[in-house]
Amino acid sequence: MNFKNAVQRSAVIIVILVLSIGIGYAYHLIGHRIDLASHPREYEEYVARYAAEYGVPEYVVYAVIHQVSEFQSNKVSDDGRIGLMQLSPDTFRSLTAITREELDTGILYDPETNIKYGTYYLSYLFTEHNRWKTVLSVYLFDKKTVEDWCADSDNTDENGNLIRIPDSDARERVEDAEEAVELYQELYYN
Repeated sequence: MNFKNAVQRSAVIIVILVLSIGIGYAYHLIGHRIDLASHPREYEEYVARYAAEYGVPEYVVYAVIHQVSEFQSNKVSDDGRIGLMQLSPDTFRSLTAITREELDTGILYDPETNIKYGTYYLSYLFTEHNRWKTVLSVYLFDKKTVEDWCADSDNTDENGNLIRIPDSDARERVEDAEEAVELYQELYYN
């Protein structure tokens, strides 16, 4: 009788383990599909072209687009930023002065142009700051704001790199962008 009970218990344990593994796999698969659906890679041709041209990882470009416009090419923010990558007219004019292209700010509604200049701007900022946290901070806010944060040594490391964002809303936006970067990298590039 003890042998029969031991076999039955073992069978129940095996069934529970198999069900647990199956449920875990299904949960992972569903979660993965939800992440893919909520973090698309639209405008792949433009992102791939300009990310390669300007040396910016594609997953950073996608994360920025996701964060700032949710892939809405006609989006205009309250502070006047335009398009997929939410470039301000002033930033756009500064970038076109560097590239020596004479373009009207109305072209920022064009997905290709917006991705081109948004990616160029990310590359430009990375050349200046060499850290994605700082790049994302400047991109989401502005250079003056980030310089003010960095002026307080409590917000920087010994090399002057931004390590802490004092404003909680700003910190949350930058952390959301960093999480989007990580998720895009994990979903599509690992």
